Amino acid sequence: MNRRILLFSLVFFLIPLLTSCTGKIEIDELALVMAVGLDKGEKEGSIRVTTQVARPADARGQTGAPSGQTGDPIWSASAEGETIFEAIRNLASFSSRRVFWAHNYAIVINEDLAREIGIGDIIDFFTRNPQLRMRTWVVVTPDKASEVISTITGLEVVPGEAIDKLFRYTTISTHAPQTQMMDLQAAYLSEETQPVLARVKLQKRGVSNKKEGQSGSYKQVDLAGAGIFKDDKLVGIVQPDEVKGLLPFIETVESGVIGINCPSDPTKKLSVEVLDQSFDLKPMVKNNLPAFEATIDIYGAVVEAGCPFTLKDRDQVEKIEKLVAEEIKSQIETVFNKAQVEKSDFLQLGKVFNNRYPLEWKGFKDEWGDLLPSITLKVHSTAHVNESALLYNPTESGK
Repeated sequence: MNRRILLFSLVFFLIPLLTSCTGKIEIDELALVMAVGLDKGEKEGSIRVTTQVARPADARGQTGAPSGQTGDPIWSASAEGETIFEAIRNLASFSSRRVFWAHNYAIVINEDLAREIGIGDIIDFFTRNPQLRMRTWVVVTPDKASEVISTITGLEVVPGEAIDKLFRYTTISTHAPQTQMMDLQAAYLSEETQPVLARVKLQKRGVSNKKEGQSGSYKQVDLAGAGIFKDDKLVGIVQPDEVKGLLPFIETVESGVIGINCPSDPTKKLSVEVLDQSFDLKPMVKNNLPAFEATIDIYGAVVEAGCPFTLKDRDQVEKIEKLVAEEIKSQIETVFNKAQVEKSDFLQLGKVFNNRYPLEWKGFKDEWGDLLPSITLKVHSTAHVNESALLYNPTESGK
């Protein structure tokens, strides 16, 4: 009998735990943040936070807004504070919902803020918050961050989602690296590497099919190179056409396009698509200083030829391969020179050197930035053009 009473008492006390939730928040009480922009505030030393909040009912691409709705897929709101957290809390003074960060796609940082104030506090806040994901994209922009995240661009209804999908295809354009919060935090905390962030900007593009003369009247978020950091401050920019020289150092390159002049006619262009690429960076010590040798092999296909081209002409193919190899070598040397000028190791040279020479690294690490201008990099580049898409014979007029 005592057993039955004990079992009944246990079930009686456990039932409330199985049928109720504590601290629950309904989804219609949350403001789902899709992107966040960070700018300098009007007050000296303050920061302005702009959140892009999705309107689920209006983000379905419908053309008309039902009663009580605006038809806008997002709601953007800004608030200012001495810290990021204070600015976000100030949003509560006019937001009817609680800000929820777990669906955030992108963190956009204005370059003036990154250059003058730095991003140390930004890294601390967005890695400390348990709602935030470490795979959130982080970018810098020369425009106002509030404008970048509030501009509806491209094929997506929600701007934050447009930025997310834009970065998924950077392997095709190679105009910016893929940088997420986990990459930024790792580089910032590392004693070997400096951060580098993708760069975006608003560009007038788009063509109106309703009104004549409005070509380029719609703004679009464009990939625009990369921002170079030293510690937590922005110190330089890698232009979009220079990113091909940066990417082999920091990520795996899957594709890309290299444009060269036709060997037979320098006034015409020829495009080679990179189908595969291998990159090896070898550290060494020369004259008691670190030195590096980079070897890059490119395998590509001619996808567009403004001059007659055929794989049967081996002399022409070898000239094209030489021009492609020289072009990528020049891009790598240009980016390496920027690292030397800015004394910022965003190319992860110190990491490679430490992995190979851990004992020697201990003697170099404290002055690594100052040593960069004295470090040498020798680049060996080769290209192999063995495909020409669907055309084997040249495209020539039959007249």
